Parts: sequence; structure tokens; C-alpha cells
Amino acid sequence: MSTLPFTAPDRALLIALRRDLHAHPELSWQETGTQDRLERALRAVGITDLKRVARTGIVARVRGAGGGATVAVRGDMDALPIAEATGLEYASTHSGVMHACGHDVHATWAVGAALLLAREPAAGDVVIVLQPAEEVGEGAKTILAEGALAGVQAIFGAHVDRRFPTGQVVAQAGPLAASADTFHITLHGRGGHGARPHLAADPVIGAAALILALQTIVSRRLDPGVPGVVTVGSVHGGQAPNVIPGSVELTGTIRTTTAAARALVMAELQHLATSVATTHGLTSTIEITPGTPPLENDARVSGLAAQGIAAALGTAALVPLGFTNMAAEDFAFYAERIPACFMRIGAREPGGDMRDVHTATFAPDEEAIFVGAAALAAAARSASASLAAGA
Repeated sequence: MSTLPFTAPDRALLIALRRDLHAHPELSWQETGTQDRLERALRAVGITDLKRVARTGIVARVRGAGGGATVAVRGDMDALPIAEATGLEYASTHSGVMHACGHDVHATWAVGAALLLAREPAAGDVVIVLQPAEEVGEGAKTILAEGALAGVQAIFGAHVDRRFPTGQVVAQAGPLAASADTFHITLHGRGGHGARPHLAADPVIGAAALILALQTIVSRRLDPGVPGVVTVGSVHGGQAPNVIPGSVELTGTIRTTTAAARALVMAELQHLATSVATTHGLTSTIEITPGTPPLENDARVSGLAAQGIAAALGTAALVPLGFTNMAAEDFAFYAERIPACFMRIGAREPGGDMRDVHTATFAPDEEAIFVGAAALAAAARSASASLAAGA
């Protein structure tokens, strides 16, 4: 990997920023202190063309050298309701709230990318998006709805990933994350005495049958070459061992990687819930709440990102994803509207384990800050120049 373009003062500034954000995490739509801190950080690296958007977000503009396409770099900033157990000196000071998904690093490397782009501008302007509320799937939609990305021709983002060692970057075309939709099914029956089930219409039995039937959507209705997940995450019904309840509620998640698969799974879930209920003498109420769509990287923009990263970090830095990622990311809302490339940035220190995000002990390698910032800046420069030239 090529030498990263950061001075000792740069490194000190960015590490201090990340640790401050980590120590003071804020949940979605509550990121007021984070917003203040990030605004000060942007001004400290010479970025003054900025405004507050989406309640607790920031959009800044780094002016280009001239003649290039306008592109964007996004970093998210919200934390999770998890009690931290990392033992870090700069661990969360907010009880029950933690940066367990690396958004403190993401916000910091977006500031780092702004620093690099101010020092060595892209051909066109680069919009730096510091986005709130990713964890609840609402921040990107709000940024778009406010028109903050008008005129942007490509957008880049990234996520820390301890499955890859620090220094590695995934920047590839095609599916990068799944959709995340939720369902709530209520089976309505007729309650009764547990000793006389023939006088009742038992929704517990119906729920058991439906839980098993839902698994046939992926195994029997979805193309085996297309990934999908239907998970029942909660079951609620009844209060006593000898009473058949009047209803049972099921909630769960649907994950797919294409729009077609998403539509099929939703339709099949509704069909099965209705049919199984009827079979058991029950009725059903079905609610499916759409969440984030599948995230698919644009082929052309991803190729330009990879070219820029290879030039800046060396070709060895680029690695394939190598697995299907069924987690979701609200960056997908940008990708539906703007040609996009979302990356995975290795964040596992030498000898470290592959600890997952959304856990109380998650701690990415801080060196990932500098790899991520350099990768995003390089991708922005490459795309800005090439898109303007029509390459």
C-alpha cells in the first residue's frame, strides 16, 4: 500500500476528532453535539462553505480546480443504543449509547477526505455529506428530500469492516448490501380452554405452521441463485399454560439483494400468511413496512473509484467482497437516485479478531480512518475528472 498522504498534525487532528465522537455518541436524530463538533472540525481543515441540513446533518462543499463533475462523499454519524464494553480510554460517556457500528470513524474519514480534497482539489466540486439517522434508515431520504445533492453526478461512501485487515478496500460493482423490510402478522382466532381445543380456533398452532411455511419462500419460491432471508424475530401470544389465546403476533425481517426478489418475497409472505390462517380457521392482519432498498453499486462509477484507489493506495489494496452481505445500509437511497459506489474499508489490526458490528465490544482499527479518507478522496478525484470528460 502506498504511503498515506497525512502529516503528523493531520493524524493528530483526525484521531482526536474520532475519539471525541466516540466518547460522546448520540442516537439517530439526536446528533446535535456531533453536528457541532463536526462543523468545528471542517472549519479547522479550511472548509467554510457549509450548511446544516436534515435537522442534525451537515453538507459542505470543497471547491474543485475547475472543469470537473460535481461528486459527493458521505459519512454517517449516529450511534446505537448499546452499553459499551470495549474498555477503551475514550469509551462512551453516554450511558447505554455507543458507536458500535463505526459511524464515528465514518464521520471522521469524511472530514479527512475533505482535508485532502482541500489540499489537492478534484477537477470539480466535492460535496461532503455528514448524514444523521442512518441506523433508522431515515437520514439519506431526508438529505435527498431537502435537495442537498442537486447537481451531484456520483456519490461515494464506505463502511468499516473487521472481516478485512486494515489497508484493504472493497470497491466493486454490483450488489453490496440487502434491503431491510419488516413485517408484523397477527393471527386472529378464537380463544378457549387448553383442555378443550376443539372448541377454539388456535392461533398458536397457526403461528407454528406459518413460521415453518415462511421458510419455504426462500427455499422454494426464490431463485436459488438469488440470496434472500425471511426471519421471524418475535412471537407473542397467550399468558397462561392452560388458555388458548385469541391471537398471536409475529414480527420479522425480510432481506433481499434485488428489486425483483424483494417484490416476490413480500407477495409470497402475504399469500402464505393468508392461506395458513384460512387453513387453521383463522384470519390474519399483515403489515409490511418497507425499509432500505437493496444497495447496488454502479458499474461505471465503481470502476472509476477503483482506478483512483489503485493509483493512490496501490493495486494490492483492492480486494473483492467475497461473500453476500445481507445487512442493510441507507446509502442505498442515494444509489437509487445517483450513480454510486459504496465501499468496505478493512479495519482489523494485525493479529486482531473479526469482531462484528452492533456489539458492545466492537472497536475498529484507527488506522482505517486514514485509509478510508484517502480512498474516498481518490475516488472523488477520479470520478470528477472522468465523468466531466465523458470517459
